[in-house]
Amino acid sequence: MFDPGRLVMVDIPGQSLDADTAAFLREQKIRSVCLFRKNLGTEDEVRALMSDLIAVLGPEALIGIDQEGGAVVRATFLPQPPSAMALGASGDAARAEAVGAAVARGLKSLGINWNFAPVLDVNNNPANPVIGERSFSNDPVEVSRLAAAWMRGSLAEGVACCVKHFPGHGDTHVDSHHDLPTVDKSRAELNALELVPFKALASQAPAMMTAHIVYPQIDPDRPATLSPELLGGILRRDWGYDGVVITDALMMKAVADRFGYARSAVMAIDAGADMVLAQGSKAEQLVAINALREAFADGRLTQTQGETACRRLDTLAAAYPASAASDAAARKADHALMAEAWAAGLTALRGAKPPALNAPIRVIVQGDVPTDMVSEAGPKGRQAVALFAAFTDAQVQMVDDIAQLDWATVPSDGRTNVLVSTRRARYGAASKGWRPDLHIALWNPYQALDVAGPTVLTWGFAPGALDGLKAWLEGRAEATGRAPEGLK
Repeated sequence: MFDPGRLVMVDIPGQSLDADTAAFLREQKIRSVCLFRKNLGTEDEVRALMSDLIAVLGPEALIGIDQEGGAVVRATFLPQPPSAMALGASGDAARAEAVGAAVARGLKSLGINWNFAPVLDVNNNPANPVIGERSFSNDPVEVSRLAAAWMRGSLAEGVACCVKHFPGHGDTHVDSHHDLPTVDKSRAELNALELVPFKALASQAPAMMTAHIVYPQIDPDRPATLSPELLGGILRRDWGYDGVVITDALMMKAVADRFGYARSAVMAIDAGADMVLAQGSKAEQLVAINALREAFADGRLTQTQGETACRRLDTLAAAYPASAASDAAARKADHALMAEAWAAGLTALRGAKPPALNAPIRVIVQGDVPTDMVSEAGPKGRQAVALFAAFTDAQVQMVDDIAQLDWATVPSDGRTNVLVSTRRARYGAASKGWRPDLHIALWNPYQALDVAGPTVLTWGFAPGALDGLKAWLEGRAEATGRAPEGLK
């Protein structure tokens, strides 16, 4: 007899496992925890947390994390992988596989056995506020090729992947953390684009995460996370997928504000999911757990549904056990691998060239980009300024909000104007009048569409990305990456 608590993934407070949380996990029969940056102290502290968690959750523990690469990296002390689109810019499947393996080795060294990556979303919408460089490409075939390679590397090192966000988050204008997006496409249109990578990798992916998006031509009333037509129909019936399906976080406003924790937890399992991600306080988590208990007790959910979900989760945990195994020599090599992979993705558009080291330049950059609790905090302005340490005559113009920059305030004094973006969002209408001599986008590559003129794309701001850019600025390296079509 299974317990519905085994079908719920929760988050936990703090960087250590306190007695109350441990008791809660045991009492509710929870076997799955998702870690966030709030849980990650030093590496030694994380190892201690993982040891305690595994002892409480048991041998069938599933401990998840978002370690995609780029800006979506929770454990920053591990070798920091390139964003998917940085790997897409170099186009090397062998490199993508090596990066996926290195990511898994880092997680495995801690005892984490489930990574919510790689992203299979096809970023065919330049205005997408949440995917962008997290996608390998705007070409579904290229996404399939590189994501498959990345996943091969991870699985070979013993860490389960969870591809996301089924059936595709690439063509949205809304972030589902904030509101409910809609993609108004027919099944034929989805088959031709969004669904291509998911179908191609379904036989290899041990798990999939759902998207909180309504596809009205498939199911006008429910987002994919709660849709029997999308999960039970396309994924389970049409494709025969028998891997684990986990929801994206139920606390996201796209679902929480419309359906609530209790109703959405039941709807998700009924639609074909195996596990719901219920973050929040213990009281909020209990809402989801108790709702499932009641639904199984009164017949809204059947024993067969619960037993099938448990079987899939048990199979995943058995294939990818949560046990720590570290290799110091591999860690050093993996740091070097990530640096090389970041540098290989550096991309110059429209004839972008670095200024001469003795040329008078002006660096225009925003001082600070705080997190909005959805996206990460951007790099500090001082990190951008440090890229120009080798230049003999560099002035800095620090601004509070680069999107409000009035180009008329930039002096016309013969200096080479270098605009450096440290923010995630697109610039908006004000940027149409900007005329930098060199534009450097450290995060969102689609800012290249907002500013005319020579542009360099790093696809992210991890140390490897910044080191590769600095080498290019100083004339020590070439920018050999290629941007997806539509971004040039």
